[in-house]
Parts: sequence; structure tokens; C-alpha cells
Amino acid sequence: MKKVLVTGGTVFVSRYIAEYYVAKGYDVYVLNRNSREQSKGVKLIQADRFDLGETLRSYSFDFVIDTAYSADGVDRLLDALGHYEDYIFISSSAVYPEYETQPFKEDTPLAENKYWGKYGTDKIEAEKTLLRRKPSAYILRPPYLYGQMNNVYREAFVFDCALRDRCFYVPEDGGMKLQFFHIEDLCRFIDILLMKKPQCHIFNVGNRNAVSILQWVEMCYRVVGKEAKINHVYADIDQRKYFSFYDYEYYLDVSKQHELMPDEKDLYKGLKESFMWYKDNADKVNKKPFFEFIDSTLLPC
Repeated sequence: MKKVLVTGGTVFVSRYIAEYYVAKGYDVYVLNRNSREQSKGVKLIQADRFDLGETLRSYSFDFVIDTAYSADGVDRLLDALGHYEDYIFISSSAVYPEYETQPFKEDTPLAENKYWGKYGTDKIEAEKTLLRRKPSAYILRPPYLYGQMNNVYREAFVFDCALRDRCFYVPEDGGMKLQFFHIEDLCRFIDILLMKKPQCHIFNVGNRNAVSILQWVEMCYRVVGKEAKINHVYADIDQRKYFSFYDYEYYLDVSKQHELMPDEKDLYKGLKESFMWYKDNADKVNKKPFFEFIDSTLLPC
């Protein structure tokens, strides 16, 4: 039985990953402070990753999946680990500066992105530290992740609008493109990396095609069983106050990923799975006051 260590394991990405490998029959350990409910089937290593001491020294893992947010987090985990074979780091597309040529490729120069700020620069430093200390590690840079267990108020906000029979406020003409990647596809690609051990160690990951805001919203309404009524917002208003994404369109070149994994989950199917999960887990999503801002500031539909 393969043994895997997942750092975190209680929120969206790391939680889904942990449960994915439990379902595959792996021996799954999660490293966290035990401040949230643990998934069924995991084995908890209760500790703060910034104060690990000898906590991990006696363990041996086939692979480690890490979602660290800083170079210090990577350093401390590497210092604390005993034996392990492979290391997968979930980074972010936020490492690419908005002014570089798109679609961003894996060799695009990394720098601060004005939309993501410190989150992106901390991921850059985490990547550098990891590759310096563990050159064989794999680094994945996803765009917007979605799917079951997503605690970020993105697709869930549109679901709420549909469930309440509200119209949806779309920035401008709704043509801005968004690139997604389902959390299950992320796990499937990790499986492929561990099996094939490709020479390339940094991968952009994501759906082959982006969709417009309007297409995405209409799709979210359809999975709820509703038809979207759209109100376009052309006023000079920060769209993050009434919409789930920045006013920032970007594309990742994911051709290297698709050479290894040609297929991906259909976006409509993935959103439907996300909605089925959300219906019973609405309390697990970190909701933002979009409705309050819309009702007090924007013209009614």
C-alpha cells in the first residue's frame, strides 16, 4: 500500500486530494493543526508545519503533496521529513506577471503580478526553494480550480443567484475569458506524473479551452435548472465587489499537460458535480457580501 503525505488536508484542494487517495486505497496521512474536521480515512499528524521538530522523522512516504504558500513553509517541511520518494508542489498561475506575453508558458519569466501580489511572489519563492533543494520535485501551476469542496465563493455565488431566481450582473459584455481546471483532473495528472516520471518538472495545468464570463454564468444556471437573466454592468465599478473574479484575462499554455493527459473533465459536468456537493455543503463556502453590494449599488434588473 502506497503511503502519501498531504499537507493541510482540511480545505478544498488539499482535502480533495487526501480523499481522492483514500478512495484509491492509499495510506493517506495529513499534516495539520487539527483545527478543522478531518476527512474519513485519513491518518492525522497533528502539528504546525512551521514548528515540526522531529514529528515527521520516523515516517516514510512514497510521495508528498504540498500546497505551501511560502519558501519558509517549504524549507521547514523539507528539513523535517524523513524518507520520501517524490514531491509534488501545487503552485499557481499567479507566478506569471500580467504584462508578459500570453498564453503563459512554463518558461515565461516569473515576477509579481499586480492582481495577485504577495500571494504570487510567495509562490515564486517557494518554487525556487523547492527546486534548489529537491530538483526532482514536480511543480504544478493551475489557473482557477473548481469542483467539489471549493470553499471560494466563485461558482457557488452563481448557484446562489440561480437558486434565488436572481438576475446576474456581468461585467461589461461578458466576453472576458476564464480558464478552469477541475480538482479531479489535478489529481489524475498527479497520478500520471508519478507513473511516467517525465523529464519536465514544471507544468501549467488547466482546461485546453477557456470560456467567457457569459458562457460560464449561463452554464452555472443550467446546472441548477434555471435560465440566466443577464444584466450588463458598464459603470466604472470594481467588479470584485459584485463578481467572483478580477478584471484580468489570462491564458496558460497547457500543451505539455495534454501531451501526457489528453482528456479533461467536461466543464458542464464538472460544474454539475460542484453543484451537487454545494447543495449539502453551503456552510463550507466562504461567502462574500456580493448581494449586499448589488442590492445597494447596482440598478435592479
